[in-house]
Amino acid sequence: MLNFAYANQTGGLIMSYNVREMLNSYIGGLENLSKTNPEHVGAFMGLLGAAYEPKALDIKTKELMSVAIGCYNRCEYCIVYHSYKALEAGATKEEIIEAAMVAVAFGGGPSIAYSVTLLEECIKEFQNDFK
Repeated sequence: MLNFAYANQTGGLIMSYNVREMLNSYIGGLENLSKTNPEHVGAFMGLLGAAYEPKALDIKTKELMSVAIGCYNRCEYCIVYHSYKALEAGATKEEIIEAAMVAVAFGGGPSIAYSVTLLEECIKEFQNDFK
């Protein structure tokens, strides 16, 4: 899922994620798995449905929490999916980055590495989808 897309200031290659492809791959993977394991995927989706049901916390807040958890856990597909869903729920770039910085407070260097690379790519790619 990585593309070597551009050179840095010293001429070295910088890895660039194709986050749109990652998002589609994840969603398609769930759909494919549900054909062979419908009870497992159904149970997972039921858990997600219950967890993301807006109650005391709205969906935007829950998606921001999910972005932070994804950055903390270094889960690339979680970061991609939940940054997309956070933007869809009305989160701003600033809110998403601030949520990620809470993860950095707990996760240190690895969390900031994902925040300044993959998360930034996600925001750049997806933010115009919801304007």
